[in-house]
Amino acid sequence: MTSWTSTAITLLEADANRSADTHLHVFPLPAEWGIDLYLKDESVHPTGSLKHRLARSLMLYGLVNGRIKEGTTLVEASSGSTAVSEAYFARMLGLDFVTVMPRTTSAEKIELIEYYGGKCHFVKQPSQMYSEAERLASECGGHYLDQFSYAERATDWRGNNNIAESVFHQLSRERHPIPDWIVVGAGTGGTSATFGRYVRYRQHPTKVAVVDPEGSAFFGGWSTGSSHYTTGTPSRIEGIGRPRVEPSFIASVIDEMLQIPDAASIAAVRLLKERTLHWAGGSTGTNLVGAFQLIARMRAEGRQGSVVTLICDGGARYAGTYYCDEWVAEQGWDLAPHRARMDRFLETGVWED
Repeated sequence: MTSWTSTAITLLEADANRSADTHLHVFPLPAEWGIDLYLKDESVHPTGSLKHRLARSLMLYGLVNGRIKEGTTLVEASSGSTAVSEAYFARMLGLDFVTVMPRTTSAEKIELIEYYGGKCHFVKQPSQMYSEAERLASECGGHYLDQFSYAERATDWRGNNNIAESVFHQLSRERHPIPDWIVVGAGTGGTSATFGRYVRYRQHPTKVAVVDPEGSAFFGGWSTGSSHYTTGTPSRIEGIGRPRVEPSFIASVIDEMLQIPDAASIAAVRLLKERTLHWAGGSTGTNLVGAFQLIARMRAEGRQGSVVTLICDGGARYAGTYYCDEWVAEQGWDLAPHRARMDRFLETGVWED
């Protein structure tokens, strides 16, 4: 290992050491239910999202495998939070970073990537991102980080302060320290793979549920058992959902999947802000709707316990979209019936289909 690689790994580890663990908030539920809902707040990472963990892991994975060296140009296929976090770490290591993204990417995301020194390379269609990223990396002799292939293997699911280990440590003094359910979305599939493997490795009875937005292939792939399932349509809930089943999505470690309407996801993040003052992105809403449904099931079965889900990123990035009534109307979404269903659930404990 070269001295540059050793220094690079030290820098990444120092960044992790400087960052306190993310908070585990309690979502208010009626005390008589005997059920606790926790929100792991990943928005407080230095780059503001759950993808901060993934980006650091991808960098370390490339370094220890000898694929990232001094002067290596880093390339990714991402228009979202992963690219923001990767640009942050690339700047830390003194490496050039290029992300391939559709021309429709929001100005806010582009500004964040460029703020950290990254460059944006545009394609007309989202489906062109993968091959274009491979081409760019090959032409410049760089390294294609490829979050969709390496997310599940770059993260150490046994421990090493991964998100699953962190959650269980934080729950250790709670009244229900072993959760009944962990609820997460899937973008690469890395987070669900980490939780699914960790609970099996630690022999916990916890089940893992993945919530999937409209237009995503993950639910269909899981339901049919096909790793080649496609929808051809991008998700409107940023950060989760894909038009194809990604290589890092490990269906065998998932206990249940739920399809969540996009309008319900947006209604849920608005409810979250009103009831807790936590301002989150759309994928957090998808998580919350799934958690509510599983809690209603626990109530119907007469069970008490705990459920954990994630605040994936902050809501400020979506002020002009998910929190803008005009933009929501342009999508054809009616949030009212979904909000009414959630309000009734929080009063009665019953989820109405």
